[in-house]
Amino acid sequence: MSTAARTLASISAACGESLPLPPRGDEQVFAAPWQAQVFAMTVALHERGIFTWPEWADVLARHVARGAADGADYYERWEDALEELLHTRGIATAAEVGRATRAWHEAAARTPHGQPIEL
Repeated sequence: MSTAARTLASISAACGESLPLPPRGDEQVFAAPWQAQVFAMTVALHERGIFTWPEWADVLARHVARGAADGADYYERWEDALEELLHTRGIATAAEVGRATRAWHEAAARTPHGQPIEL
C-alpha cells in the first residue's frame, strides 16, 4: 500500500462512513501530479489544525455529491472542498487562490522535469 493510500485510509478511519472515497479500480491513487499536490496540501492544513477530518469529510461529501456519478472528477471536487475551507476559514480568498494557482503553473512551466518547483 502506498503512503497516500495509507494516509487516505487513516483519514477515512477518522471520519467513519462520512468520507467519500475515490472510485475503486486498477488506476493509481493519483492520476496526475496536481491530485497528489492538492491531497498533500489538505493533509498539511489538517496537521496545522485548520480543520478536523470529520469537518473535511462533511465539506468534501457535499462537493462529491454534486460531481460525476462515476466519481471521475473526485479530485476536482477535493480541490473545490479545499478552496471552500480556505475561504470559510479566512485563510485565502478565491482571488488569492487563483493568483497562487497561476503562479504555480508559471513556475512549473519553467522548471526542468524532476526538479522542485519554486515560486
